[in-house]
Amino acid sequence: MRPLFSLLALPVVFLFASCGNDLSIVSKERAASGGGFFRSAGSHSMTYHSSAPSASVVAKGQSKPKDKHGMPLYNGDRVRHVRTTAYTCSEADHLEYGSMNAAGTPLRYSNRVRSAAADWSVYPVGTTFKIKGMPHLYVVDDYGSALTGTGTIDLYKPSKAHMNSWGRRNVEVAIVRWGSYERSAALLSKRTGYSHCRQMYAAIQRKLGGRATAMR
Repeated sequence: MRPLFSLLALPVVFLFASCGNDLSIVSKERAASGGGFFRSAGSHSMTYHSSAPSASVVAKGQSKPKDKHGMPLYNGDRVRHVRTTAYTCSEADHLEYGSMNAAGTPLRYSNRVRSAAADWSVYPVGTTFKIKGMPHLYVVDDYGSALTGTGTIDLYKPSKAHMNSWGRRNVEVAIVRWGSYERSAALLSKRTGYSHCRQMYAAIQRKLGGRATAMR
């Protein structure tokens, strides 16, 4: 479970969030008060088409160390064979956080950019990537206790129907830009009372040679 964080830092502009059957727009005031959302026009298809990973990427991953799911653990590779799952903010273990992510901003689900959760010691916050055969850009801005210690990426979906449509898939992921271990550590340093946050923070400290510091 992610620790709660303040909503007071949300910008005054309208924020795009999604939790339900379609995209919603929520103002700062409604986000802070937990009020209802305005529905936007249009909807998103619940059919997701991704391409099969290339044989060369799968073969390369077979020589890597494996996580508990038997999937490769990489070290710096930009193209990867990755286990993916899906989640939504209406799941029981996410209800208290609503449509907010662990970075303190609204979860994203648009035709261009979508949120994803991962172990931040594997994919630091801000990491952007694409899935082979899909046009969207994904950004790691969330995490989950079940992801800790694995290479699994959990893709945010706006409803349980969308979540179930994705299911679990092994896909080819291409890293567009790496996120920041320093920012990840700064956020996690305030949440070490949670075992998965403590585990991610310790792993990042090892990567940074013990230079991880608390958020200013």
